[in-house]
Amino acid sequence: PEVTKFDFGDGKGLVPAHKHPNGGGWVAETASVEGSVSVGPKARVFGTAQVFGDAWVFDYAKVYGNALVYGDARVSGNAQVYGDAWVFGNAQVSDGARVSGNSKVSGNAKVFDYAKVYGNALVSALVYGNARVSGDAKVSSNAQVYGTAYVSDGVIL
Repeated sequence: PEVTKFDFGDGKGLVPAHKHPNGGGWVAETASVEGSVSVGPKARVFGTAQVFGDAWVFDYAKVYGNALVYGDARVSGNAQVYGDAWVFGNAQVSDGARVSGNSKVSGNAKVFDYAKVYGNALVSALVYGNARVSGDAKVSSNAQVYGTAYVSDGVIL
């Protein structure tokens, strides 16, 4: 792909970038995105983020920092995955959700609405509404965290 410059809105101004061949979204030259990945025309991947496998980043989603998105994971809506977060397996992060820190969202997890997963949290369940999962919390299996719930530090569901 042709390298040009693009401003990802992260305060770094214009940086070398290209449009991803599979979807047309912007990818910074410092990021690593495989050809098998779909990056929609309004989606953005920047920083040193890596997206690989059959993952999709679409709508207005952003993947940045040192984040990893892989497998069959989907990041969509206005969702953001950043920091050192990982989203993988069949996990879906959508709407206005945020996944950050050293957190890991995996399996068939769905993080949506305005939910936030951060810290060292491990999530493989449903997290939605304005819910927060942080610290060393682990939310798995058939668990659901929603509404204004806050799960943190060592809680295992």
